[in-house]
Amino acid sequence: MSGNKLRVVSAVGGAVLILCGLTACTFADASTEQTPSATATVNPDPGADALATVTQAQVDEAVDDLEASVESAMEASGTPGIAVGVVYEGEVLYAEGFGVRDLDGGEPVDADTVFALASVSKSIGASVVARAIDEGYVSWDTPVAEHLDGFTLSDPYVGSHVTIADMYAHRSGLFKHAGDELEEIGYDRATILERLSLIPLAPWRSTYAYGNFDITAAGESVARAAGEEWPDLSERLLYEPLGMTSTSSRYEDLESRENRALGHLQLDGEWVVTPDQRQPDEQSPAGGVSSNITDLMTWLSMLLAGGEHDGEAFVEASSLVPAMSPQIVGSPPSSFGSRAGYYGYGFNVGTTPGGLVDVNHSGAFLLGTGTVFKLLPGAGLGIVVLSNASANGVPEGIAARFLDIAQYGHERRDWLPLFMGVFEGESEPFGELVGETAPSDAAPAQALEAYTGEYANEYFGAATVQLVGDELELALGPTGRWALEHWSGDEFVFRPFSENAPPGSVSKATFDGDTLVLEYFDQHGLGTFTR
Repeated sequence: MSGNKLRVVSAVGGAVLILCGLTACTFADASTEQTPSATATVNPDPGADALATVTQAQVDEAVDDLEASVESAMEASGTPGIAVGVVYEGEVLYAEGFGVRDLDGGEPVDADTVFALASVSKSIGASVVARAIDEGYVSWDTPVAEHLDGFTLSDPYVGSHVTIADMYAHRSGLFKHAGDELEEIGYDRATILERLSLIPLAPWRSTYAYGNFDITAAGESVARAAGEEWPDLSERLLYEPLGMTSTSSRYEDLESRENRALGHLQLDGEWVVTPDQRQPDEQSPAGGVSSNITDLMTWLSMLLAGGEHDGEAFVEASSLVPAMSPQIVGSPPSSFGSRAGYYGYGFNVGTTPGGLVDVNHSGAFLLGTGTVFKLLPGAGLGIVVLSNASANGVPEGIAARFLDIAQYGHERRDWLPLFMGVFEGESEPFGELVGETAPSDAAPAQALEAYTGEYANEYFGAATVQLVGDELELALGPTGRWALEHWSGDEFVFRPFSENAPPGSVSKATFDGDTLVLEYFDQHGLGTFTR
């Protein structure tokens, strides 16, 4: 993809909103907290006026269809491995694996195979926050800066007042995926959160922009309030008491699992194990959870039971319901009469065409993960689909087909090609020069020494251009390193490849005296560097 939008597939913001928009949603005022009273949190007959009816027979039919649905999706996409789990009325009806954990080893996927969850981590993290609220550490209305020392944003008033809820609803005013570009070039979490203060803000609480480091800032604030690291807090409040023994918010734990799925991506049309596996620790609250079907069935069962586990209260409804309720418009209608998409606190919340509330979230890494869960709380039904392939829409297609059959007795439309098409568009290479060849009549460059030096930039840090042999090299941040290839005149190109830059991406690097503009890092107007 070319243009001025940062390409970050790690959070799959567009696909998440499309998923929400296709199922429709309801809306709550984004400028005020929608926290129900203790007596108003439970609807005694949820979904009573829904046109769709989920029955045991239809759920059984949908479960019986899953094997063929998954195998068809794998054949159509080449996805190496998939795991699927279904829970209905408190009972796990299905927990199966398909394909292989990695193409090099060939070990089979099963219900205990651990996958990176990507942005499904946001919903799990919101559950951790709800438990922290029950423990009295914070509330959804607690300002992030109250416990995260030094945190602020470019508008000091917003920086001091923006709440945990604001960050979990992506309504802080930060641009889409703010901070991801800093993570990509090797900055640590503390540096990234500090530099969020350099980003110009859109209107607070009235602008939705999906991201990772807004939620990471909120999660870090909650962890500081509890006096723990986020992974430890998640373990103590959620994973351990629910018996989720294969779930973690640390990459090193995923890496150490024997029964682990490796990420895959397509290179030159072939699926391969990703050379450098995605390590999302810096955005752990937003994208760093790993888990398996066995554990996730327990978590989904707790959510479907209204916060109960083993027949006892585990999360108070007053803490959990706001997260699973609409808080802001995430995707406005694209035409008259079309559905909008909505977001809660780490959850998408919508309504199916049959009138049932639909709570869901997708997650994906370009470097090899695609995940989704979908819940119909009024029907007590949930499904989760995990895959070890670069985001391709397969989990969403499988889940949508399943819920159609469970609600209506048949698939209303062919979801798989729809979602595969959406994700294919999200994974296009970046840059205006993608597919172009260097001009045969290119203007000559100056002597290469004329371009070398250190070019300052407050947000990204200094970019260093130096001669390495007889070529220019660009260095940016702790780990960003690229060869600069001459294009024409004072214009060079480099070829980023990362979680944010699909294979084939090309970025211009344009010199003008003491100014250097890096197209890839200028998608929000912050990519000008001065020598």
